[in-house]
Amino acid sequence: MSDLYKKRGVSADKEDVHKAVKDLDKGLWPKAFCRIYPDYLAHDEAFCNIMHADGAGTKSVLAYLYWKETGDISVWRGIAQDALVMNLDDMLCVGATGPYTYTSTIGRNASIIPGEVISEVINGTQAFIDEMASHDIDIHFLGGETADVGDVVRSIIVDGTMMARMPRKDVIDSTTVVPGDVVVSIASFGQAIYENEYNSGIGSNGLTSARHDLLEKSYATKYPEGVDEHLDEAVIFNGKFKLIDKAQTMENIGKLILSPTRTYAPLVKKVLDTLVGKIHAIIHCSGGAQTKCLHYLPDNVRVIKDNLIAPPEIFTTIQEAVNTDWKEMYKVFNMGQRMEFYTDQASAEQIISLSSALGLEAQITGRVEAADKKSLLIESEYGSFEYA
Repeated sequence: MSDLYKKRGVSADKEDVHKAVKDLDKGLWPKAFCRIYPDYLAHDEAFCNIMHADGAGTKSVLAYLYWKETGDISVWRGIAQDALVMNLDDMLCVGATGPYTYTSTIGRNASIIPGEVISEVINGTQAFIDEMASHDIDIHFLGGETADVGDVVRSIIVDGTMMARMPRKDVIDSTTVVPGDVVVSIASFGQAIYENEYNSGIGSNGLTSARHDLLEKSYATKYPEGVDEHLDEAVIFNGKFKLIDKAQTMENIGKLILSPTRTYAPLVKKVLDTLVGKIHAIIHCSGGAQTKCLHYLPDNVRVIKDNLIAPPEIFTTIQEAVNTDWKEMYKVFNMGQRMEFYTDQASAEQIISLSSALGLEAQITGRVEAADKKSLLIESEYGSFEYA
């Protein structure tokens, strides 16, 4: 799959990106999940600033296809949520629980993306922010930029930038992870009390593979604007499904893949308010998926994940579509658990209890051991996989 992923113009490791930024200022806490800088706004040494940029990625292509096929314009609200949550949940990992400011950046091909779609994205952003406010998550939407860039963007791309200011004493930077800590994973699927429907768990990573591995070839012909014209035809839409084919856990395959990215903000805020000083690291299993922890944990630990939550329908369906190696699946997709806490055993039990109260499945999925070199071992029903 690694080769297939690259042939589709995507890198799970992003080696070139890491190389490009290796000489940049790593901020006050180089091991932190987000870059953290001095308080340039108020020049208060007790505080720091965090700014983060991310987006919905190629999930917007799926929304475009689904909207064109079904006329259901509401899917664009999910894309708005995807872009915002991919910022929000990264910032949660350093202990930033708000208030936040957020701006959106939308690039569209105006010849095929009308104003109605833009309206759904913008108003969908505000609707999600309003919902989060009812759960004590304070986000302020400060507008943004919508650019008509048809020469650059084939359909639409939805990104955003988020900022927060927080006390330095509250920063979580992963350096306090120690042997003996356990890993608590929170499910990415199901229905939390703050969600209005079942969530497949797909999130906003691995959507290029999901799209081409699941959907049938006819979409490439019918919607050429949804495909990079430079790709080899052999790696384009190789699946057997139509968007409207029925899924087991959701209305159809299209909705299964487009399920909006779940936020863990209500949970993380409760955890940090309850377990002050007890959380050693929070890892958002986005790009790099279950191997994401290798980028942030100390160099002298080995993480063993041997009790992972069983993957839901979306991931087993993707794996079966092209018989993807399971080792690669855990590196590309969150596999049903998208947020991890590293803490002590007693605190882990409290996190599980707090999760359950919010309708979130959670369990201790692994542990941290001493090691000469940082590594990860995943042991599951599908095999044992080593990563370093």
